[in-house]
Amino acid sequence: MNSGPERSGFRPESSSPLLIVLSGPSGVGKDAVLNRLKESGYPLYYVVTLTTRPQRDSEQDMVDYHFVSADEYHDMLARNELLESANVYGNWYGVPRAAVKEALDRGEDVIIKIDIQGAATIKQTVPEAVFIFLTPPSIEELTARLTQRLTESTADLALRLETAREEMEQLSRFDYIVVNHSGELDRVVSSIQAIITAEKCRVTPRRIALP
Repeated sequence: MNSGPERSGFRPESSSPLLIVLSGPSGVGKDAVLNRLKESGYPLYYVVTLTTRPQRDSEQDMVDYHFVSADEYHDMLARNELLESANVYGNWYGVPRAAVKEALDRGEDVIIKIDIQGAATIKQTVPEAVFIFLTPPSIEELTARLTQRLTESTADLALRLETAREEMEQLSRFDYIVVNHSGELDRVVSSIQAIITAEKCRVTPRRIALP
């Protein structure tokens, strides 16, 4: 007896594109993880976040962030061109809605790097997104990383660490957790790729609908 897909009534659906949200405390290594993902050639569309904060010497516009003036940013916000918007440490950050929608419409999996506050906003508006929490092995390790990068004053460093402790309490809002141990970027990338593979194997696929 033929029990194949046509006779059984089984209709496998084509894989729907995913919206993947990578978040975690400041200094946990989100940029390094995304860079390694890009180097691996894994097929993802990487959304460039807008920000009003000053560009650092090591950063490239339209690669690390799209650096804009406060006026430009708020004009886009007023025109509803941002999927989410948040003020973090006195600077504005936002995700361009059009870039996300166009990539999803093309059938591409989209990944967004965002802070915890922004992830919470997207969770409310796009609950079917895949939320990944990137965490340090410990607060002590995070302190060492933030101190070594020399981009914050003592007061700013203390604020970021206090915020990180509070952000760690938001873990329950996420679907997955990945620990970023020093020197193990390849393992982190493999974990994220495994999460995406698992999501592609869901019996009931996620359906992303942007507001």
